Order: sequence, then structure tokens, then C-alpha cells
Amino acid sequence: MPPPNVCVRAGRFTLAVGKQTLLMGIVNITPDSFSRDGQLLLSHKPADHARYARALIKQGADVLDLGAESSRPGARRIAVAEETRRLVPLLRLLVPRCPVPISVDTYKPQVAQAALDQGASMINLIMGVSPDKHLLTMVRNYHAAIVLMHMRGTPRTMQRKTRYRDVIKSITEELKTSIEFCLEIGIKKDKIIVDPGIGFAKTAEQNLQLINHLSGLQQLQFPILVGPSRKSFIGKVLEQEVDAREAREARLWGTAASVAMAIVRGANIIRVHDVGPMKQIARMTDAIIHSGSR
Repeated sequence: MPPPNVCVRAGRFTLAVGKQTLLMGIVNITPDSFSRDGQLLLSHKPADHARYARALIKQGADVLDLGAESSRPGARRIAVAEETRRLVPLLRLLVPRCPVPISVDTYKPQVAQAALDQGASMINLIMGVSPDKHLLTMVRNYHAAIVLMHMRGTPRTMQRKTRYRDVIKSITEELKTSIEFCLEIGIKKDKIIVDPGIGFAKTAEQNLQLINHLSGLQQLQFPILVGPSRKSFIGKVLEQEVDAREAREARLWGTAASVAMAIVRGANIIRVHDVGPMKQIARMTDAIIHSGSR
């Protein structure tokens, strides 16, 4: 388990990990994400997305996570040029006066380069167990932070790769290998975050096991990020196989329960869509956890 009050350094920002749970607010700028957050802004103008991002900060987001390519199960890749076209105008609007770190959810070196050039200070790497050396070198050179997320295959193929002899042990070992690779390239320890990849190459039952046994990842001694927000395992448990338009309302409380349990089991950062309600969940859960030390 990371010792209390560890700091994650992301460019010019420092995130204190351990005192309280941090929230990473999701800003989808994709027209085809499952949550349809990108479609809620029908004009698709960068200024509208910027307003949405600033609203998440007001609700309590400690980090913003911008995604320009959907990673939902079955999603297809988009061209580098298109992903960059979606990201760069928004980064230009947000970065100059943004009071929190901006993370960019990408696995493409060219997109990462464009984002880091514009002032992003974290890369959220869904291909965290098979990282690209050039991308990692950029992260090192820009003094950015990196989230190493566990996934097998690609978003299009990942749900065909859910066989594990021991899901917790396998994920921990694969993330450990990625951490070692980062350290060899020269990324500092205080810039690395790990994510078990809820919903990525995992069945609903495996997602539940992961949340319940997050302590298995604490042996890595790096901050743990968990992203359960609105995911399909919640719908399966609650028997709510809803379409995208209904996902927010139908899965809000299932997300809340998953967030609270992840914090109890050792998560340090939670990636969510609904920052306002989840901020209250996190604060209350933190207060209960830390009450015995008063």
C-alpha cells in the first residue's frame, strides 16, 4: 500500500495521495462513447466541452481526463489525425487557466505528443501492460505522469480475452512488468499510477472480484486508480440492461456503491462521469475510514 501522503507529480502539478480520495472527471469528446457524454454537447464545439470540463472542476474533480477515441467494448480505432483534431482545440482552451492536471486518454504516441505539446500533464494509457516505448519516452521527457491500465487485446477484441488462472495475481504481475519497464526508461516512481482496468478484458464477476480484492494490487506500492463508472457489470448485477441514454440514471447508485467499496478496499483515485454525487460518496467514505485515527 502506498504510504500516507504520497505525492504524484504531473508536470507542474502535485497530487497528494492518501489524505483523501481523489476524483478524475471524465470528459468524453467522442460521438460514440457508451455514456454519450460527447453526444450531450450536440454542437461538438470545443468551447462547449471546455464549459463542461470547468463544471466538473467546480463539482470537485481533482484531475480531468479527456478522451477523443471510444474504448467501449467493440470500439474501432480512429485515425490519429481525427483524434488529434478533437483534442487539440479543447486543450488550447483549457490548459492556460486550468487549476487541475489534465490527463489525456490515449495509447497512440503521435496523439500523446500533440497533447503533451499543448500542456497535458498526464497520459492515461489503456494499453498499460503493453506500453509503446516512444510514448513512455515522451512521458519521461515532458515530466508528465502516467496511468498504467491493465487490458488484454484491444477494445474491439478484449472481451474475448477474459481467461485468467488467478485474476488478481495475473493483473498484479502484468502491471508489475509494465512498472519495471517505465522505471528502466527513466520515468520516476512519483509519476506512476496503476489501474486494474475494470471492464477491460474482464467478465462481470471478475470486475466484482477486482473491486473486492484491490488490496492485492497494494503490494505494487503505487497509487491505485479505479474506473467503475456506469459500466456494464453494474447493469448485469442490477439487471438493468439499458441503452446509453438511460445509463446515467440507471447506474448512478450502482456506481456509487462500487466507488465506496473501491475506496474501502484501497483505491486512491476514482475515475467517474458524475463528479458531484461521487465527490460526496468519496468524502463520506473517507470520513468513515479515517474516523478510527481521530
